Amino acid sequence: MADLKERLLPPKPASALNVREAANRPSASGRQAFQGVDVLGLKKRGQGLRSWIRVDTAGNSQAIEVDKFTMMRRCDLPARDLRLLDPLFVYPSTILGREKAIVVNLEQIRCIITADEVLLLNSLDSYVLHYVMELQRRLTTTGVGEVWQSDSSDMNRRRGSRNFENVFSNSSPDYLPFEFRALEVALEAACTFLDSQAAELEIEAYPLLDELTSKISTLNLERVRRLKSRLVALTRRVQKVRDEIEQLMDDDGDMAEMYLTEKKRRMELSFYGDQSMVGYKSIDGASISAPVSPVSSPPDSRKLEKSFSIARSRHESMRSSESTTESIEELEMLLEAYFVVIDSTLNKLTSLKEYIDDTEDFINIQLDNVRNQLIQFELLLTTATFVVAIFGVVAGVFGMNFEIALFNVPSAFQWVLIITGVCGAFIFSAFVWFFKYRRLMPL
Repeated sequence: MADLKERLLPPKPASALNVREAANRPSASGRQAFQGVDVLGLKKRGQGLRSWIRVDTAGNSQAIEVDKFTMMRRCDLPARDLRLLDPLFVYPSTILGREKAIVVNLEQIRCIITADEVLLLNSLDSYVLHYVMELQRRLTTTGVGEVWQSDSSDMNRRRGSRNFENVFSNSSPDYLPFEFRALEVALEAACTFLDSQAAELEIEAYPLLDELTSKISTLNLERVRRLKSRLVALTRRVQKVRDEIEQLMDDDGDMAEMYLTEKKRRMELSFYGDQSMVGYKSIDGASISAPVSPVSSPPDSRKLEKSFSIARSRHESMRSSESTTESIEELEMLLEAYFVVIDSTLNKLTSLKEYIDDTEDFINIQLDNVRNQLIQFELLLTTATFVVAIFGVVAGVFGMNFEIALFNVPSAFQWVLIITGVCGAFIFSAFVWFFKYRRLMPL
């Protein structure tokens, strides 16, 4: 990993070192030069140069510095597509198929895939370095089996359009073009990253939720709140990747647009086909560069040439449609495999969210039960207060300033207490029976 970092980091140019040394060196008058502005660095910042990691079809990687406009001309991309790869902005996951490139923005992997190379923003992120190493490993592993493919394609190109079956012969069904292999590594890195984050969230969530159900406290509730916010953010990212893959699978035109090697091969075959037709006409004695008199050219030769061109165009369209269908099937199978992976990750997060919702419902039920118990206790306490208030009423009545014969009876006080207590107990029992009858209290 350290060797790869040293190899991919752009070296400091010698001109910059010479400029800095000359700036720090005192002049002839003994004064030191002005040190306020680094002119070279300002020029580079004005040009908008950025460091990119370039990986070619052979698995070789190098660090290059390219500005935005050069990259736009190199990959034939608009500025809004390059803006998706800007690390200063946060954009959702996106996979865009263009005429000559595929723009991939999947989590930490932000790259441009063409038919000949992969361009990534140079970063010290471990996932970017792992992506480069994995892509190099796969390219070097599969590069041995592609020698026969390249030799056969070169031979077919030399033959031109004289043998249409050899020119338009398809490669083996197990062969994936370069852009699909780079896209597969990017999808695998993104799905693995999201799945690992989901697994870490699961490991942290389930013990915390079990602890919350056993002990409801402010600290545990705050931890669950933070956990749920992380879960919502991760679910949104996984859902975006899933929707992007599903959208590509539903649109055959976008999938056909992403087959860059096939489009490049068609352009080369059309070029070699035109060259072979020029050679065929020159052999017959008619020069393509010299003007041909309409009188000297017989009408049968024109008809033959026209019918031959129509047959060739029909054959090319039929072959291109067949190859497009096969390429769509290959890409659809590739996307479907990672759609299953990201869908399983989304199912994990959905199950975890449902478990959190169930825990919240259980906690709410527990809190409602405690609240009901407090209300019942308050009801009993209010009833007991009412019964005690009866003694206060009796004491207030007998405390009036008047004379009755009952005051002279020695056992009158005991009888007043007994009768008042019995009446209070009867009233309290009546209230309790009424509460149970109306199901305001448990039986």
